Amino acid sequence: MTIFANVATAHIMQPMMDKLFIEKEQGMLETIPLLMLGIYFIKAAGRYIQSIFTSYIGQHIVTQFRSAVLSKMLFLDMSFISSARSGELISRIVNDIARIQYFVSLMLPEFIRELFTVIALIGYVLYLNAELAFYSLIILPIVILPIAALSRKLRKISYGSQEKNADLLSRLSEMFNNIELIKSSATEEFELKKFAKENWELFKINMKAVYFNELSSPILEIVGAVSLAVVIFLGAQDVYANKMSVGEFMAFLTAIGLVFQPARGLGIIYTKMQDALAASSRVFDILDKENEIVDGEEILDKIECIEYKDVVLDYGDKRALNGVSFAVQKPYRLALVGDSGGGKSSVINLLLRLYDTSAGTIFINKKDIKSYTIASLREHIAVVSQRVYIFNDSLAYNVAFSDTFDEDRVIAALKKANAYDFVKEMPEGIYTVMQEFGSNLSGGQRQRIALARSLYKDASVLVLDEATSALDNESEAEILAIIEEEAKDKIVIAIAHRLQSVASFDELLLMREGKIIARGKHSELLEDSKEYKLLYAKSKKES
Repeated sequence: MTIFANVATAHIMQPMMDKLFIEKEQGMLETIPLLMLGIYFIKAAGRYIQSIFTSYIGQHIVTQFRSAVLSKMLFLDMSFISSARSGELISRIVNDIARIQYFVSLMLPEFIRELFTVIALIGYVLYLNAELAFYSLIILPIVILPIAALSRKLRKISYGSQEKNADLLSRLSEMFNNIELIKSSATEEFELKKFAKENWELFKINMKAVYFNELSSPILEIVGAVSLAVVIFLGAQDVYANKMSVGEFMAFLTAIGLVFQPARGLGIIYTKMQDALAASSRVFDILDKENEIVDGEEILDKIECIEYKDVVLDYGDKRALNGVSFAVQKPYRLALVGDSGGGKSSVINLLLRLYDTSAGTIFINKKDIKSYTIASLREHIAVVSQRVYIFNDSLAYNVAFSDTFDEDRVIAALKKANAYDFVKEMPEGIYTVMQEFGSNLSGGQRQRIALARSLYKDASVLVLDEATSALDNESEAEILAIIEEEAKDKIVIAIAHRLQSVASFDELLLMREGKIIARGKHSELLEDSKEYKLLYAKSKKES
């Protein structure tokens, strides 16, 4: 509709000039204005309908695209996630896709409309006067070279701008995640200076993009002016020679003017398109990544026994585990003890298949762990860590933390974790919304919520990663009693620095530099292991 209206606008110039003004036909006095109103009504309606449909299609595509990128990120290997900055990942989902959305929803429909408008108007001027059209349009291909050069430069600058924008977002994320440290250290001004430096670097990159981006408009303006000058010079000679009427010349001149308006728009859109192309390359870097950890095919029903056999794990050039072997069968309580950096967390990371072994094998129910699907494996492992993760949602959601929500199970889990007494006193009970990071809970309360989450899951294996390190002795004793009760039909694997908390466990593995240097019950290790005695003495002194 819009394209038809643009061609009609040029075409109506001929009868308006010849019939209305030169021949002074009385009937045209009413016809021409009515036709002009009709043409612009069709043009306006066409633009509105087109905008609605193209925006819907663009928004729909980008919404699906954003979900696809997040889905890909969530299922990528932990090695990639841990090496990437959170701000960088957020930037790719939010900022980069926003740039793509701007192009798909607004610029692409405009580009298509302008392209077809140019084609239709060129066809019309060729119909009016092919020779004059040739001389007036021959300059168009010449402008392609500088526009192409500008576009290449702009794409490179846009990529740098997006990288710097991600740096800025990472800096902000880091600042707000460590705001307590910043305030307690009185380093607000120091952090502001670091942020300001990166902020102004982004400003400089963006201004560089503006300098190159805005060049396309004057280049196209000059080309359009040259073309119109050629039309006037040659067309006027045809009018003098009676080869064209004044009306035909005005129709041609209007059409040429209308050609250069969308042609200029195409040039500008093409240069701005480079920003979206740079963003899409960053997004497709994520979508094209392949996982090194390959999912298994067998569904794990429950975990009865676990065996590590000569397990080796390398993080790049660093060896985290070296020939680790042990076996447990439920019910069993196993503790991993030793100084930091001994490889305790790496044992757990391999059990969850956050990483795969570099050598050796892990068996679950006497089958290679890699034969099971990752989802079914993790479904049977509950983790309570030193760092408690609380989402900005209801307390009930934080306990259930799954697609399956059962209010009675949530309450039962809270009661088991000795958390229901303080929860029921909250304004909305279990539906009270938690603040970010659970800042409306005390440290002990957050730990109990984490424990309730693991009890709600009712997994075969319960992993405790320094789960009671932030608690006082009384709270620790209460939680250990709960764990001991729950451990009667589970495998419990605990990482502990407070050795008193695992003294009653069935077996303790003393780890150092990725190796098991001693194993046995607490009493046995006190008798047989000098290293354990020193570690225990140090633990007692610290507590």
